[in-house]
Amino acid sequence: MPDASMNQPHAMAHPRDPLHGITLETIVTTLVARHGWATLGARVPIRCFRHHPTIQSSLTFLRKTPWARKRVEQMFVAELPEHSR
Repeated sequence: MPDASMNQPHAMAHPRDPLHGITLETIVTTLVARHGWATLGARVPIRCFRHHPTIQSSLTFLRKTPWARKRVEQMFVAELPEHSR
């Protein structure tokens, strides 16, 4: 008999990780759409959010800088609907 967990969506495989399956690009794009670069730069004071910001420059920096990436991810998770966390 097949395992019942095989029929579950992939996201259900990691129910405690709200970021599972969400790319960093999706996170940054969503936050920019919701708040704009100025607000992101105020909440996470990094140059790539404050001076000539682009998605690509932000992704490059965040991938190399764990503390900044963590703050951006925490900001995203804090805004998720309660049932998604």
